[in-house]
Amino acid sequence: MSSLPHGDLFALTAALIDIPSVSFEEQAITSVIEEELRALDHLTVDRIGDNLIARTDLGRERRLVLGGHTDTVPPDGNVGATIVGDRLSGIGATDMKGGIATMLELARTITEPAVDVTFVFYAREEVAVVHNGLREIEAAAPHLLDGDVALLGEPTLGAIEAGCQGTMRFEVTLVGVRSHTARPWMGRNAIHRLGPLMNIIDTYQPREPVVEGCTYREALQAVHAEGGVAGNVVPDRAMIRINHRFAPDRSAEEAEAFVRDLLEPALAEGDTLEVVDCSPAARPGLENPLLQSLVARSGLEVRAKLGWTDVAFFAARGVPASNFGPGDPTIAHTAGEFVERQWLDDTHAALVDLLTNGV
Repeated sequence: MSSLPHGDLFALTAALIDIPSVSFEEQAITSVIEEELRALDHLTVDRIGDNLIARTDLGRERRLVLGGHTDTVPPDGNVGATIVGDRLSGIGATDMKGGIATMLELARTITEPAVDVTFVFYAREEVAVVHNGLREIEAAAPHLLDGDVALLGEPTLGAIEAGCQGTMRFEVTLVGVRSHTARPWMGRNAIHRLGPLMNIIDTYQPREPVVEGCTYREALQAVHAEGGVAGNVVPDRAMIRINHRFAPDRSAEEAEAFVRDLLEPALAEGDTLEVVDCSPAARPGLENPLLQSLVARSGLEVRAKLGWTDVAFFAARGVPASNFGPGDPTIAHTAGEFVERQWLDDTHAALVDLLTNGV
């Protein structure tokens, strides 16, 4: 017998919140969802590690991928579900047990969708991308992730957050010459050299390109700095780490070239600028007929995703992708994160319409 509520999306979300699933500890929630999915005759189910892929195979013209991660960040005094009226709080309520509950309810109730559907419940999204469950699935059975369009249930307050920004981190190391602080003219202070570099970053004017009708706002921020030898030594090295968020009208290579050109006036011989992490952007893909139907029939707001999500993973595989889920993204990962009953119902209703009616 099922261990999860049926017919009540709010109660189902609460039950999923009550199953702890901090990153790398998704075994229990994966097993519970697996039990539910394997009881459904209209789905084929594959488990790869702590990732589940459930698919219809009805020979429909189009295939929709619905994806969501089962893990949460570590709790902050908010273990377990708390219900006050129509508000549900607890770790993962926003990011993204509400989205997972919506996917599971759709999988259980829409037995003959107008489009074929792939439901992907994957692990370890909240940690480094090398651990991401989508990569594990791709390595083992990439065909299970194929589709015409993908929707990830990240919290968007029921709007379509189209595509996503790319993100990259640089480490810039400036060199100097050591000397005694009593005779600084004998050396060259590497930390002082950060001044011109920081000024470039501080006065940077972000681009706001419009891509497929969505306005993206880029960003360049110093996020870490270090240097120094001793209290009486002019330092000969200083390092600053910089994060750049770039719009999907630029490739990662173009974004890197832009940052290098921007910072070049503050660099000298011996300095280094190294890319230490990069995840590409994803275009909105709003020309896809399924996305157009979802937006038009349900009257959804469409806006750019100002951040990075796994839609970029699907876009890199040739599958247009957007974010669409219940929950307020501005309170994700906070101690007070919550989801409202109406947010769940509205998102669920829009997806029921899409799966029932297709294009």
